[in-house]
Amino acid sequence: MSLEDLRRQFLTDGYCYIRDFIRTDEVQRICAAVERDVWAHNQLERPTGYVPGFLRFNQDFAPYITADPLKALVESFFGPHYRISMVSGIVNGAGIPRGLIHSDWPYNQKSAAHIPPPYPDAVLHIVTMWMLTDFTVENGGTVVVPGSHKKPCHPLPGGEYDPAEPYPGEARLTGKAGTIAVFDARLWHAVAPNVSGTDRVAVLVRFAPWWLNLDTLRPGTADHEDIVAANDGKDSIVPPLSREAFEKLPDNLKPLLRYSVVN
Repeated sequence: MSLEDLRRQFLTDGYCYIRDFIRTDEVQRICAAVERDVWAHNQLERPTGYVPGFLRFNQDFAPYITADPLKALVESFFGPHYRISMVSGIVNGAGIPRGLIHSDWPYNQKSAAHIPPPYPDAVLHIVTMWMLTDFTVENGGTVVVPGSHKKPCHPLPGGEYDPAEPYPGEARLTGKAGTIAVFDARLWHAVAPNVSGTDRVAVLVRFAPWWLNLDTLRPGTADHEDIVAANDGKDSIVPPLSREAFEKLPDNLKPLLRYSVVN
């Protein structure tokens, strides 16, 4: 798809696909390494695998982060001075149940640091889901609600829509290994049940414009202490990169992550 086609689908549906982004001969190797390192450093209980700050442990996929057409798509919204806000390794293991419909940070109303509704109609944060195994309905391809990025807020308990229930018109993110799904952080989505008997492996890389404040995600900063910690917040945490891990990154990737390095 052309950049114009990707933008059109993203703006209309709230998400789009970049197919065959990772070379076929590379996907299997990267997938095996990511799955190994997620389980080795997992912060949750199986069947969920989740590792924030994943570049601390695995950089096999790092050369692709600045490759076109992903780079061109992100720059078309944020300009050349965007940053990476979060990188997470994810495994949705066999037997994982369905999750709640939600929007991602900074829109999720459960976060201490969040944009209050109604959401502004602008692209402020982009989520990319890197499919390292095939994403199918059976193995838990993520639930999405097309067009929901235009709604003023995601479903909340006790509201008009129950976030634990399927939403009319919802769809699934599906694709072959090596595909990237790119979506607006406002998009309503949910973990889907994995009934396949095999793990579904992914990496999430999120992008922010230079002006979006990421300090609430970083323990030790004034904004994290004042906005999150002081209010017993449950926001996502982005662990800092060590100088050693940072120096191993491709040179053209370092400018997107230099703010997150601890000396």
